[in-house]
Amino acid sequence: MSIFFHEQLYRTDAVMAKLKDHSVTICGAGALGANLAENLARAGFGKLKVIDRDRIEERNLSTQPYYRSDVGAFKAKILANNLYRAIGTSIETETKELSVTNAVQLLKHSRLIVDVFDNSISRQVVKNYAERTGIPCLHAGLAADYAEVIWNEVYQVPSDANDDVCDYPLARNLVMLTVAVACEAIVSFLATEEQRSFTITLKDLAVQPLFF
Repeated sequence: MSIFFHEQLYRTDAVMAKLKDHSVTICGAGALGANLAENLARAGFGKLKVIDRDRIEERNLSTQPYYRSDVGAFKAKILANNLYRAIGTSIETETKELSVTNAVQLLKHSRLIVDVFDNSISRQVVKNYAERTGIPCLHAGLAADYAEVIWNEVYQVPSDANDDVCDYPLARNLVMLTVAVACEAIVSFLATEEQRSFTITLKDLAVQPLFF
């Protein structure tokens, strides 16, 4: 029996084939990126790449799928190792900072890009590259009890400052809600080619379509 047996019953064989063969690059392996990569892999995505330069810290453990024994190791490498052991899916990793100078090298084979970086400079690099190349790109981000999942054509980078701030409030439940919505937006896009954007608010547990 396939690992993805239940997912396949829900999605159909045709959709599962698309998930397996579609190359997706996830930019960031933090709270959103690591959980997103795990969800996509366990949903049947077979060609995943994760870009993240950061190492695991103890404060990451409540919102990211890592262990105390992983502290100090590269997030992307540990994520790939864990998912290969869990379900046998091989994930390509890059432990580099994505920048204007290496964006082409790191993103050129992607058919879909997911931006879950935690700073505006890196988000702008991803947005600009997706605009130049026409590669579909989904952005997901968090702030307090609010989150957005927005496709590139209508996405606005929050700031032009280097705003990589680590000491912010973050609820695990908002992370997991946002990951679920982002994953479903990705699967829906591959199945129907429709780009659906959403807002998520934790206090009222509301997921709302975002129209422009």
